[in-house]
Amino acid sequence: MKVRHLLDAKGDAVYTVSSQASLAQAVHLLKHFDVGALVVLSPEQELVGVLSERDVARRLCDDGHGALEKQVSGVMTREVVTCHPETSVTDLMALMTSERIRHVPVIDQGALVGLVSIGDVVKSRIDELEHLQRDLLDYVGAR
Repeated sequence: MKVRHLLDAKGDAVYTVSSQASLAQAVHLLKHFDVGALVVLSPEQELVGVLSERDVARRLCDDGHGALEKQVSGVMTREVVTCHPETSVTDLMALMTSERIRHVPVIDQGALVGLVSIGDVVKSRIDELEHLQRDLLDYVGAR
């Protein structure tokens, strides 16, 4: 299975925030869209980072309530790991595990085309295993 199949199933909506937005604005977007991460875009609309709930929690722990006034650019994860729609889900799982990340932007020909979360990957794997189980039971029952 490929990442493009995950995007076909979940949709390609990607919620973004400006690198110049305040952390308070970003937290509002996380809550409003009920997501665990936002892709951070520069004023030129280029991918420059990812802001996760974990990034927010760490900054709040370090700086207290004042952290909410900081710009997203000072809180986000700057070293963004990305994948391609043709990346296999198995390779993506390995990447997410080795890099200890939960959200991976999907880039195709330089354009942001989706965002995959660890939840998306786990759901697809469970669906795949359930399908395999049904096939095996059908096969055994047919004999």
